Amino acid sequence: MTALTLFQAHQIISGALAASKEAGYAPMGVAVLDESGNLKAYAREDGASMFRFDVAQAKAWGAVGMGVSSRTLGERAKGNPNFFVSLAATSNGRFLPQTGAVLIKDANGAVLGAVGASGGSGDEDEAICIAGVKAAGLVPG
Repeated sequence: MTALTLFQAHQIISGALAASKEAGYAPMGVAVLDESGNLKAYAREDGASMFRFDVAQAKAWGAVGMGVSSRTLGERAKGNPNFFVSLAATSNGRFLPQTGAVLIKDANGAVLGAVGASGGSGDEDEAICIAGVKAAGLVPG
């Protein structure tokens, strides 16, 4: 399996922030994690609040850990809230099932990691993550 490179992580962040700027969104934070949930790269735009890192990372961490987008996790949490509260508690708050993170896949569908964003609505965060993954020539999932 191919590993996510630092260069690709930077491409994802650059693409995501460019999409955010083009759309006129509020200042964002974008976190890229590898397939093991380790931070590969992070950027916080000027004016973004201090919470952006924790939220973006937790969205991405949940996505890569569970193998689905954070939107899917949020939908699943509605039907089984106790399980998802337990996941958040046992992960010391590193798990956040809220829209705003997608998987990063290669052309063969292998999961390379996840990217999460924070600063706008969940839909805005997710949209810039998708744009960033595509800008790096990878597949959002």
